[in-house]
Amino acid sequence: MFGKRKAEKKAAGADTADTLKAKKQKVKKQKQKKEKKKKEQYRELRGLLGVGKDYHVYHMKPGDYFVSWAAGFAAGVVVLFAFFNNLILALAGGIVCAVVLPKYYCEYRKKKQTAELRTQFKDLLESLTASYSAGQNTVEAFRDAESDMASIYGDGADIVQEVKIICTGLDNNINIEELLLDFARRSGLDDAMSFANVFEVCNRQGGDLKRIVSDTREIINDKIEIEMEIETMLAGSKNELNIMMVMPVVIVVMLKGLGTGMAGSNTPATVLVKIICIGIFLLAYAMGKKITDIKV
Repeated sequence: MFGKRKAEKKAAGADTADTLKAKKQKVKKQKQKKEKKKKEQYRELRGLLGVGKDYHVYHMKPGDYFVSWAAGFAAGVVVLFAFFNNLILALAGGIVCAVVLPKYYCEYRKKKQTAELRTQFKDLLESLTASYSAGQNTVEAFRDAESDMASIYGDGADIVQEVKIICTGLDNNINIEELLLDFARRSGLDDAMSFANVFEVCNRQGGDLKRIVSDTREIINDKIEIEMEIETMLAGSKNELNIMMVMPVVIVVMLKGLGTGMAGSNTPATVLVKIICIGIFLLAYAMGKKITDIKV
């Protein structure tokens, strides 16, 4: 009897130890997941001098938030009030849209920022080509490019700040190859990375820098021209897509004005139909945007 009780206590102790061990392993896994998430968080690149801008991210300004909030709120209120004729629901939907839209507006601004930087980089290469053609060395070419870019885009332009960083790095005896590679990493431009890699090989082995810069400029010009042609061809389709997204709201308002019962009523059946229709319109718009988003 005594031996049986002893065995039961021993088994209970073993079960308790196993339970504690399982809990410790669970806590350990949770800590590992948290640490992994922290490591996976993107860290902005600040460059060799610590003052560079990372173009992979876009920091929303107060004006950007106001525009996105106002546009999201207005769109939500207009659409929901037109479909459901309920002011409280429309205001609630407008608030939800105002909260969600800044994320997509930030992506839009980031793409626009990258596109502008690529155009500015093309002009930078044109300035460098002219300087190399005049027989100037690399330091003089970038100093002249700084004044050229400032006269075209203004002192606050991204490309002007980048050229200033390169000139400052040259004054501090940093290799031009490292400065160009640093700019290419932060910019996210494939053309800038290709130019930096070719420039590095050419500069170290005594190649023709004038030809390298000129060829890179021509390649970028060709890509931009192709993209502009594609944008021109797709402009009509994009406008049609935007018009088709507005037409359902216009049609519903017109039906209400004509006194159609289904457009103004909110029975369970009509509400379900309206929700499905809004979902179909949003899905069609997302698919249309994806189809018309052609990258070169």
